[in-house]
Amino acid sequence: MILCIGTTPATQRVMIFQRLAVDRVNRAVTTLDGIAGKSVNVAKVLKALGEEPLAAGFLGGERGERLRAGLVARGIAQEFITVTAPTRECLTVIDRSNGTVTELVEESRAVAPGDYERLEQIIRRRLADCQAVIMSGSLTPGGPAGFYRRCTELAHQAGVLPVVDTQGAPLLEALAAGPGLVKPNRFELAATVGRELKDEAAVREAMRELHRRGARRVVVTNGKEATLAYDGESFWRSASAPIMAVNPIGSGDAFTAALVWRLVKGEHLGEACRWAAAAGGANALTLMAGELEGAEVERLADNLTSERLD
Repeated sequence: MILCIGTTPATQRVMIFQRLAVDRVNRAVTTLDGIAGKSVNVAKVLKALGEEPLAAGFLGGERGERLRAGLVARGIAQEFITVTAPTRECLTVIDRSNGTVTELVEESRAVAPGDYERLEQIIRRRLADCQAVIMSGSLTPGGPAGFYRRCTELAHQAGVLPVVDTQGAPLLEALAAGPGLVKPNRFELAATVGRELKDEAAVREAMRELHRRGARRVVVTNGKEATLAYDGESFWRSASAPIMAVNPIGSGDAFTAALVWRLVKGEHLGEACRWAAAAGGANALTLMAGELEGAEVERLADNLTSERLD
């Protein structure tokens, strides 16, 4: 089992327009509703890849119940804390005329301090049955910056691989506990180290910095561009899948899910990144984040490579 922790899940609406005009009435030709948020996307992808994920975090209000029902319908195990704050909703707007994808994100709301304590108790209890724990996304407003650090410590105590996919203060705090893997994208990495990363050399140095501060492995995605991975000794560069993206939202989450999927199978970091890139590409071929097909991941992976760098 792989534990997927996220304190800010969301319901998701995707609206497709033939041509979007700003400051005009626009009529969508297609509207889809689903469930998302980084940790939920990770759980959906793991399920599609044949793993048994367990989703945990906070849910509130009618949207929270809708999200819970969506996980049940997919056969995904869950244990969420019911909170007063309503679960947020995010909107993806696709303009077919120019191929743009715009994401409108509702910010999450604060929860009570005791809610984090209750979530930690779930994590303590569930880790014994897990191979890995993936901590995804931002924390709720005012949430404890050291929460992912605490989860990482608990994972080490249980002999479980801790993976952190976030940025800024929560990531910096988590580094002190020595996560087995961190996976920011290039923008998030720059925000975390507090400087512009103008080229690959700068990205590599920032990755070394995260490793020196405690991360055992560092993987940095960069949209359509190649992914870089570092294990403290070697770098790998993994090509992205050559596709015509339909909706790239959630591809980073699909990458994370497949990366951990392969790592827990014992594959080395470069090979795991090859499969992860395939999952990111497969996700971008779908309208709803995290709704990929395992067969599509295998098809794309057959044509991808991961090279070890000097």
